[in-house]
Amino acid sequence: MTPQQYVQDKAAASGSSFYYAFLFLPKPRRAAITAFYAFCREVDDVVDEVNDAGVARTKLAWWQSEVAKSFAGDASHPVMKALMPCAGEFGIEQRQLHAVIEGCRMDLEQTRYLDFQGLERYCHLVAGVVGEVSARIFGQADPKTTEYAHTLGLAFQLTNIIRDVGEDALRGRIYIPMSELQQFDVKAHEILNRKYSDNFTALMKFQADRAHRLYGQALALLPAVDRRSQKPGLMMASIYRTLLREIERDGFQVLHQRVSLTPLRKFWLAWKVQALGRI
Repeated sequence: MTPQQYVQDKAAASGSSFYYAFLFLPKPRRAAITAFYAFCREVDDVVDEVNDAGVARTKLAWWQSEVAKSFAGDASHPVMKALMPCAGEFGIEQRQLHAVIEGCRMDLEQTRYLDFQGLERYCHLVAGVVGEVSARIFGQADPKTTEYAHTLGLAFQLTNIIRDVGEDALRGRIYIPMSELQQFDVKAHEILNRKYSDNFTALMKFQADRAHRLYGQALALLPAVDRRSQKPGLMMASIYRTLLREIERDGFQVLHQRVSLTPLRKFWLAWKVQALGRI
C-alpha cells in the first residue's frame, strides 16, 4: 500500500464531515488535506484507542519525534511520507503539527476545565491550528483568513463537545467548563452517570448558543477574496451547523447516544455549498 492510499483509506474510514468537503478540491490540494487529516486522526486515535495512559504518552512522544525527523527529511510513517511532499507547497509548519500533538496530550493530563478560557486553549490546539493549516491548503490570499479559520475551528470543536458529552463521560472526561456546570446547577456526577434534567438542557442550550455565535463570527470574518477558495471550510460549517441544529431539535439527548447525519445528507450539504456558494 502506498502512503497516498494509506491516508486515503484513513480519511474515508473515519466517516468524518471533513472527508465530504475534500471531495470537491483539485487533486493536489485534496492530497494535502487528506494527508493532514490522516495525521490528525492518527494522533487523536492514540488518546481515544489506547487504554494505558503511559503507553499513549509514549506513542505521542514517538509522533513528536517522527514529525521532527520528517521535517529533517527522514519520514518513516506512511502518513508523514504522504504529507511531507505537500508541506512546502502549502506552508505546513512543524510547529503546527506539534501543536496538534500537544492538544491530544492534554487529553491524557486533563479531564476537566475550570472555565471557558482554559477550554479555549485546548480548542486552539486541537481545532484552531487544524483550521489554520486547512485554510492554507484550501488556498489563502488574505492573512485575515487565519482569524476566520481559528474561529470556525473553535465552533467545530464546541459542536463536537456538545455531540460527544455522553461518549466523553464514559471515558471520565467532561469538556464543559466547571464554572458553567455550577452556573446551571449541574453536578459532574450527573453527567458521568448520564442523567438528564431541565438544568442539563439549559446548560446545553447555553453551549449551543455560544457555538452558533462563533459560526456567525467566523463567516463575518472571512475576507471576500478568499470566499471561493475556502468553500471546503464553508461546506464543513454547513454540515456541522446542521448537526448542531439536529441536536437542538432532539432536545440535547446526547448523554446516551451520538447524534449524526447520514453520509448522503453530508454529501448533499457539501454539494449545495459547492454549487450555490453559500451555506
